[in-house]
Amino acid sequence: MTQLHVEAEGVAQAAPEVVWELVANADSYQEWGPWSASGYQGPASQAADGAGVIRWMRYGRTTTVERVLESEPHRRLAYAVVKGIPVRNYRAEVTLRPQGEGTHIRWSATWDRTIPGRIVHRRLRSIYPDVVHRLIAAADRKVPVRPGVTGAAGDGSCGPPGR
Repeated sequence: MTQLHVEAEGVAQAAPEVVWELVANADSYQEWGPWSASGYQGPASQAADGAGVIRWMRYGRTTTVERVLESEPHRRLAYAVVKGIPVRNYRAEVTLRPQGEGTHIRWSATWDRTIPGRIVHRRLRSIYPDVVHRLIAAADRKVPVRPGVTGAAGDGSCGPPGR
């Protein structure tokens, strides 16, 4: 089956470790992202960003539940949607790459091309750039102001790459 794809990227002035703090902690998503509530399901003994952890986020009337698949601290977090949005085989990945003194952020996802999946695709095409923009703003608020540096995201870029 063919897949649908969405992605957004941008550059934060904050170091990867600072951005990772926000990406890896589902409890913080409601503070910086478009979600009204967020958190974890299951045993609290697991590492918050470890493989197998179940996270959830509420956006509007929909609560999406995700399972962390892979985690490379300060570099990459991969997860799958378990329930909440009508998609099949949804896999997303957040990658952080040092860029100068800051961080290049790429948030992408793929899932099966179904009729409900196409509806979700339309909505996620606008949500993903917003999520990355908010992540950059939250991370950059944690960075001390440096003389001569302007803009919240270094080059100000935030959005879908070339799309």
